[in-house]
Amino acid sequence: MKSLFTVLFLLTVQVFSAQEEDYVYANGVFSFEENKPQKIFTDWTRIRQSPNVNAQILDSLQTNQQILILKKDETILKLGERRANWYKISYQKGDKTSEGYIWGGNLCVGFRNKNGYDFLFGLTKTVNKKDKEYTEINIQQNYASVKVVEGNALIDEVSFETGSGESLSYRTFNIESNHKLQNVELTLKATVSGEACGIASYDQYVLFKDKKLIALPQLMNVGDADVYYHSEEFIFPNDKGGLPNTFIFKMEEMEKDEKNREKKKNALKTYLWNGNSYKLK
Repeated sequence: MKSLFTVLFLLTVQVFSAQEEDYVYANGVFSFEENKPQKIFTDWTRIRQSPNVNAQILDSLQTNQQILILKKDETILKLGERRANWYKISYQKGDKTSEGYIWGGNLCVGFRNKNGYDFLFGLTKTVNKKDKEYTEINIQQNYASVKVVEGNALIDEVSFETGSGESLSYRTFNIESNHKLQNVELTLKATVSGEACGIASYDQYVLFKDKKLIALPQLMNVGDADVYYHSEEFIFPNDKGGLPNTFIFKMEEMEKDEKNREKKKNALKTYLWNGNSYKLK
């Protein structure tokens, strides 16, 4: 059964969501610096004459097109839980340089290049879901994806959940080693997190091998000062205590009761990697 803290957390999220109807603010993951390059995430993203969905369409850009952020406009568009500013941009097609406005939600929130491949991280949609245990509670669930592109061709893509809008304050996207897993070329790690206590952060590891992306089970971490925390991590073969062609899921949880006594939980799961896929041992 879920803890009392979890129930209160879900109800708090619902209250905050209702309050947002009166004041729309941009998610921090969609904050982009002026005079900095960015990349298009959503294919056939429309470029408009002004920062408005009804403005004239000037052009459309494909996934992985590089653009330059010229200026952030104060206008914010909300689609589901994705709330982003419009940006004035410039871009080049052939020998021609053009300008226009783009919605920030269509841009990558992280991108990396390695071994001739471009890896892109972006938020894709919001889905209204019911909580599995407390079905009277509706949750706005965001989804993200990681794409791998070679030149202008999309090679592969994997999607995963990223929690509610409160978890979209901060993001990172990094390339790590192969963690000594057989046949794995490299590992990608995409993270989104919130800034307040009680707001979950999500870590998504994605393996890259033979031009394929393989998403590992998602990790979630959340804490509330010294009253409660829930942490999840993987132990890979190159970590201290790691085993060959194995990665271990480790969970720790602590919650204090009304008498300030700590109640702790721990769990371990072992996943076997055969060079192509993984399975629970």
